[in-house]
Amino acid sequence: QVQLVESGGGLVQAGGSLRLSCAASGIIFGIKSMGWYRQAPGKQRELVAVITSDSSTNYADSVRGRFTISRDNGRNTVSVQMNSLKPEDTAVYYCNVVAHLSNANYWGQGTQVTVSS
Repeated sequence: QVQLVESGGGLVQAGGSLRLSCAASGIIFGIKSMGWYRQAPGKQRELVAVITSDSSTNYADSVRGRFTISRDNGRNTVSVQMNSLKPEDTAVYYCNVVAHLSNANYWGQGTQVTVSS
């Protein structure tokens, strides 16, 4: 019922930029927060950035100042603008949504971001 559709991943050289977007559907009673996590092979999934329903944001220390998360509440979409990309940003990036009412946690299928040296 709940669908998260991600787009924007790809291959980019160090210092370049990418913009990831995620559109959520099927959540009738609203979204409490939307965000992005990432996971590299052999590592645990980690927070990248989150934005809440009151527009407060939180960033991983490793991306603060380079990444900017934004939300379109009317469309239930979340995007992250990723600038000054580094090879260590290479990972699969996952969209995350926490729904109102149930606090259910939903995940997108993941989109690959590869940053070459």
